[in-house]
Amino acid sequence: MDALSRLLSLYPLSTALDIRCHFGAPWVLDHAATARGIAPYHLVVSGNAWLDAAGQKGVALQAGDIIVFPKGSAHRLYTEGDDELTPLRDLSESQGVQVVQVKGNGGDGPVTDILCGQFEFDPGESNTLLDALPEMILVRTEGRPDFAGLKALITMLRVETEIMRPGASAVVSQLSSALFALVIRAWLEQADAVPGLFAVLAERRLQAALQAMLAAPEKPWSLDDMAAACHMSRATFARLFRSVAGTTPASMLMQTRMAQAARWLTQGKRSVGDIGEAVGYQSEAAFNRVFKRCFGVGPGQYRRRALISS
Repeated sequence: MDALSRLLSLYPLSTALDIRCHFGAPWVLDHAATARGIAPYHLVVSGNAWLDAAGQKGVALQAGDIIVFPKGSAHRLYTEGDDELTPLRDLSESQGVQVVQVKGNGGDGPVTDILCGQFEFDPGESNTLLDALPEMILVRTEGRPDFAGLKALITMLRVETEIMRPGASAVVSQLSSALFALVIRAWLEQADAVPGLFAVLAERRLQAALQAMLAAPEKPWSLDDMAAACHMSRATFARLFRSVAGTTPASMLMQTRMAQAARWLTQGKRSVGDIGEAVGYQSEAAFNRVFKRCFGVGPGQYRRRALISS
């Protein structure tokens, strides 16, 4: 399994693609900030719009653009010509049974079609992932043949939400889950610079170290071991890693180990001691201390909370 797949598998998510906005200009939509762990997204299926978000104003959007707000930031979508918030009308009933709600505004200008949903993460279990993502991810698929898979997925989502066919809800749910991984992949390929954990993924000279950490968290990885995996000297590796990731290799190893431990605690009945050993801690007490420092509670209490919430 590649490093990105291993990394994303540590942070389970649920998805909801629930609204299709079919607006005629002019229109304005404000989206309030969401709770941590809820990341709204928008897929521009057709037409154009403007976006104010993450300290940027007047970002032009066109068909094929995908916008994700990993930290749940407030944002505004609009067209020119109106500053008043647009009253929405539910068009779902008039269009028959739908997989998603269809919202309209009655505007008679150029039409913009947007699919809206959200990715939902456990805010405690996914802290490392959420901290490594920016306020906003904007992926533009137009003119990018290397993003053909992402464009095809958007087309499939559009088709499945337009026509209520057998299994449509299940198809939309599965496609929405795949969407996050494809967006992250495209973002890594498109962005000039990415932060933290993803910076290591994007830096080819360091990828082998992260892959090794994720593939075998139980190993007693030393700085020399990680440097050797990248065919570098210890000093060069440590310097490059900190400059790219903004943290030390040991700190990132601890973060990925704790993410894996949290995942296992919620998945099965392995003992706390077994899980601690599986992520590199020979002492259960040491594992408990590090886990509590990361999550605020010990592994046993963390598991009980997860069972109650499920």
